[in-house]
Amino acid sequence: MSSDLTQKSISFNSARFLTSASRLEECPPDHGAEVAFAGRSNAGKSSAINCITTNGKLARTSKTPGRTRLINFFSLNREHCRLVDLPGYGYAKVSRDMKDDWQKHLGHYLNDRRCLRGLVLVMDIRHPLTDFDQMMVEWCEHNKLPLMILATKADKLKFGQAKTAMLNIARKLEGLECLHHLVMFSATSKRGLDEARDALTQWLEEDQPEALD
Repeated sequence: MSSDLTQKSISFNSARFLTSASRLEECPPDHGAEVAFAGRSNAGKSSAINCITTNGKLARTSKTPGRTRLINFFSLNREHCRLVDLPGYGYAKVSRDMKDDWQKHLGHYLNDRRCLRGLVLVMDIRHPLTDFDQMMVEWCEHNKLPLMILATKADKLKFGQAKTAMLNIARKLEGLECLHHLVMFSATSKRGLDEARDALTQWLEEDQPEALD
């Protein structure tokens, strides 16, 4: 039985900045458990992370969406458990070469990081399933990586409109084995916060054998 099971329960309020990496070899040692957050720039990813961790300054929000091009790691009170903030995509005004390099190293992380337990895809409930979102969903399905979708900014819609949007998302993704959680979320009203935290805890605390070299 894993010794991790004897450790204290995860507290997301304990999240602290650990390190940043621009490429796979700069990431922390590849053991333990990580859950990564991805999202098209301006989808509310930083706000979602800050809401989940009750730390308004943990993930940097910027008036220039997509400016952060590093993979940012946050430690938790449970040893070797981390949250990971992946670079935003699709809005940043950067050169084509820089964007290609950025995507390549992000791809290396997603393909080769063995301790990655699940992906949280953050999308604006008003503009869901963009080309980037579809690409990430397809990647998770192909690689059998558990996926949670946070449909953010739900407070921007009336509840009936938000419910309809969620039903449309669910209908378009029906039958996908990778989709474990679809959460209506608002960092402002805290809607969906407990559900998101419960899913993250399940992934991070899941007892899995170490990958073989």
